[in-house]
Parts: sequence; C-alpha cells; structure tokens
Amino acid sequence: MNRTRQPLRVSAAVELASLVILLANLFTAHLPAISSLAGPVHGCAYLFTIVTGARDPDRTPRTTALTLIPGIGGLLALRRLGSRPTRPTPSELTDTSPSSHLP
Repeated sequence: MNRTRQPLRVSAAVELASLVILLANLFTAHLPAISSLAGPVHGCAYLFTIVTGARDPDRTPRTTALTLIPGIGGLLALRRLGSRPTRPTPSELTDTSPSSHLP
C-alpha cells in the first residue's frame, strides 16, 4: 500500500459514504439532523479529496479532473493512480545499503 495516498483513500471513502447517507435520508425520512451532520462532512471530504488528488506526485490532469466528480471521483482517481507506476522516493534513489542490492 502506498502510504502517501492514504489520505486520499480515506477522504474518498468518507465522501462516498456521506453522499450515500445524504441521499438515503433525502429519499426516506428526510431528517434535518442527519442532513445538518452529513452535509458538512460530505462537503469537507469532497474538498479534501480534490486537494489531496491535486497534490499527488503522480497526478495527471485527468486524475485531477476525476476528483471533481462528487461521490465517486476520488475512488476513480485512486484507481487511475493505482494503475500507473509510482515514482521512487528520494530515499529509494540514494539507498546504498548492501541489502538494497539483493534480489
């Protein structure tokens, strides 16, 4: 698992879950308490997903645009980022320990 994408994973999941809660509430009881709690959570998760997707080191314009889709955009961006090879970190580039050269 790529630890640099963990915030994007969490925010995308929270965004989707809060959207499902909002829509379920809208089509069933429509309780104001649920809307007033899940609405801001969804909005914050949506914005956080956009920001973390735009700051990913392996981003492309397409992955950044995918994060703009409410609800599933973060998950789509994660899927696209997961299919691309990741860049090596600076410590991986300069690691000269003997164990790094073993198969």
